[in-house]
Amino acid sequence: MANALNSKTEPRDPGDDDAEKAPLLREPREGLPEVTSDDDALAGVIAALAAGSGPIAVDAERASGYRYGQRAYLVQLRREGAGSALIDPIACPDLSGLDDAVRDIEVVLHAAHQDLPCLTEVNLRPRRLFDTELAGRLLGYQRVGLGFMVERMLNVRLAKEHSAVDWSQRPLPEDWLRYAALDVEILIELRDALEVELEEAGKLEWALEEFSSVLAAPPKEPRPDPWRRTSGIHRVRNQRSLAAVRELWYERDRIAQERDISPGRVLPDAAIVEAAATMPRTTTDLTRIRQFGIKLARRYVSTWMQAIDRVRELEQSDLPRPNAPGDGPPPVNRWADRAPEAARRLEAARATVTGIAEDVVMPTENLLLPDTVRRLAWAPPATVDPDSIGVFLRERGAREWQIGLTAEPLARSLKSAEEG
Repeated sequence: MANALNSKTEPRDPGDDDAEKAPLLREPREGLPEVTSDDDALAGVIAALAAGSGPIAVDAERASGYRYGQRAYLVQLRREGAGSALIDPIACPDLSGLDDAVRDIEVVLHAAHQDLPCLTEVNLRPRRLFDTELAGRLLGYQRVGLGFMVERMLNVRLAKEHSAVDWSQRPLPEDWLRYAALDVEILIELRDALEVELEEAGKLEWALEEFSSVLAAPPKEPRPDPWRRTSGIHRVRNQRSLAAVRELWYERDRIAQERDISPGRVLPDAAIVEAAATMPRTTTDLTRIRQFGIKLARRYVSTWMQAIDRVRELEQSDLPRPNAPGDGPPPVNRWADRAPEAARRLEAARATVTGIAEDVVMPTENLLLPDTVRRLAWAPPATVDPDSIGVFLRERGAREWQIGLTAEPLARSLKSAEEG
């Protein structure tokens, strides 16, 4: 069910007349800053930012789809009184001096979960955060991209034509740098406008809890079977072919890491799935699969063939299970037959969470994670009451504002489902 929207968050077609009237932001106010690429220049940037006032807007550009990993290739900052700065983190890989200078200052990011890992790699670790994307979600905005939110709230447009370019390129073209500088140009103004809306909606304290939670979250653990996320793997029907996906995936990952190139540029997922499904016996058969004929994939054709041949020799006990082992409940589509009482609880819990989310105008997943709701329905506390539900939710990372909104209604709905 769609979330309820208030008048400020109704979706608007980018082609609407009023959208066309929003002026395009073309130039940074103080002009395009030089890229900071040596220690002396970095010291000047640090001094200027430390002497500024108010929060610091921060953004980072990665080379997703071009390079291996998610490192930053450009860091943009802006603060009132200091102007904007562009830092090359390849030339200046240690920003701990900047971190020390601004450690007590609020950092404004858009979609902080995307940028925090790469900022941590260069030793820039915010202690206080305002996430403009997350604020938009809590306010019930259906579209929370930076461009849309800036246009909706500040009536200016940001050009987005360079959002997916190869930021590892050197030197960076001037128009790319201008685009990057403009991404932090009005981020503080967006933050201020969102803070006003959060206050008016009675959600500012919720947002502050969310921002603190984002900063406190531990680094994500590596997935135990990352190869299982290969696009199209559902087409692979048997365990030996699954093993081929696994072997080809790990060979591709090794090559990509060695060459510092995106794995998809070494060999597309579609090629891995096709080879695993057909299990070719010769390199000639392998290269008949179209994607294996591309230049880089063809260079490693013997590697791919050896991986497939290794799979043929594996004992049955060494083949991967069809489904990844997990610590959570089974797939929901099996509940009705295996545990009808749990299925009833899930239906009731989902309806409760959806209803509350509509009342407070936000996506259901920002109120409670779907996985948390599933786990609660599958294995609720022995005593179902608001206190025990609150403990359950807290142990799974729910924030106090979420528990305050949901614990009592969930206790009622679960009891009702069990009695029914």
